[in-house]
Parts: sequence; structure tokens; C-alpha cells
Amino acid sequence: MIFLSSLTVMESLRKTHCPRPVLCFVFVLCVQLQLCLTGDCPADGRTWVPYGDRCYHFVHGEEDKVKIYSFDRAKTLCQGFELLTIQSAEENDFVIKYSPEVWKGLVNVWLGMYYDTNSEDMQWFGDSPVQFTNWEDSSSPSDLVPMDTCVALNSKTGKWENVSCLDDLENGVICETNQKAEEAKQKPSPLLSALVILSVLAIVGVSAVIWFLHQKHSLGSTIVTAFEYHPPFRVLDTDQSCLVEAEETDSVP
Repeated sequence: MIFLSSLTVMESLRKTHCPRPVLCFVFVLCVQLQLCLTGDCPADGRTWVPYGDRCYHFVHGEEDKVKIYSFDRAKTLCQGFELLTIQSAEENDFVIKYSPEVWKGLVNVWLGMYYDTNSEDMQWFGDSPVQFTNWEDSSSPSDLVPMDTCVALNSKTGKWENVSCLDDLENGVICETNQKAEEAKQKPSPLLSALVILSVLAIVGVSAVIWFLHQKHSLGSTIVTAFEYHPPFRVLDTDQSCLVEAEETDSVP
């Protein structure tokens, strides 16, 4: 991965005609390192699919035998994360379009929704109000007891239907969580970090050598200039000293 990143960096430098390739190389490496520190999905060995600022784990994979889960079992499978919540039509469409990549045939997916006795209405786990809905068209009233009402999403139509939290079994579970930059920063690429540090040290070293040579050249020029325009003090010989002394004596009144 680091090798491919380095090739990408060099290709970018070639296309942009950077006047100082070494400095630009370090800059681009820093950008690549920053990208490694941005928000990411959990690295817990499971397959997470990013969408928007969220990550989704489709629990049931493509198998010959379809698995079924109770509502309590679905919550247990997503322990530490959220059971799927749908906040927009775009998110609902995402689930529909990605489901065939994971499941064969029709799958009803548990939604993280429950009946809140305080508000006497359906609510998402985490006490988040339900603002978007996509209920199936049905004129028949539900015969479910409100306390026993849960919701499942049809993976083909994307429509929602009321199901029993206790009696019904569904064959789709999707866990959901936010992308968190803090978790990604704990494990940046050590090779990329080392490469950036070594590059910066190399730049500092080259800059120090250039500065030293420049100062040495400037100092040498200053010494030559001093000898050219300011000759050093010379001690007069004996005859010249006597002549100067005689002239000074005669000039005294």
C-alpha cells in the first residue's frame, strides 16, 4: 500500500511540474498521512460499508441456507453499535441497492425502532425521533399490541412494515455506527509515518548544509573585501620613524 502511495505521489509531482520536487514530495506525503488519519469504519475484523458519515455491517452473508433472527438476537449481534436506523430517503435507497450484494432473494431487515410509552409513538433507539418514514401502503389496521410493535424493512421494495418484536423472526440484520476520526488516529500507518519523518529530517539536513555553505561563502567574501579595502596596520621601519619624529619636533613652536 505504501508503494502504491509513493507511486501516486511521484505521478502527482510529475503532472504538477513542482519546482522543488523534494519539498513537494514531503508535502504530498503529509497529505497522504492526513488522509490516513481521517474518519474510518471500525477495524474489528468485520466488513463495514461506509456511506455518508456512517458505517454499515450486513450481518447475514450470502449463503445457501437463510438465517433467521429474533429482535433480541439482532440487538445482541449489534452489541456496541446501533441496529439499523433510517434517517432519509437516500439512506433507505442505499440499503436497498446494497442488499443484493450481500443477500440472495427477499430479506426483511430489522430496524432499530421501538414503541415509546412516554411519547406513545415509535422512536429510534437512542431516543432519536422518527423524522423519515417509508411505510408500505396498507389500509388494514395493525392488530399488534403497541408494546409488541417493531418494524422491518423489505429489501426489495424498501417499504417498512409493523412486525411483532416477540413472535416474528426476520432474516436480515444490519449494524450501524458513526465514522470516528479518533479511532482511526490511534493506528496510523507506521511505514508512512516513518517515511514522512525521514523525509523531513532529510530536508532539514540538506537545508543545514546549504545554509552552512552559504555562510562560509559569505564569510570568505567579507574577509577578502576587508583585505582589499582595509589593509592591515604595518609597523614603520626605524628611518621612517625618526623622520616622522623630527617633523613633529620642528612643528612644535
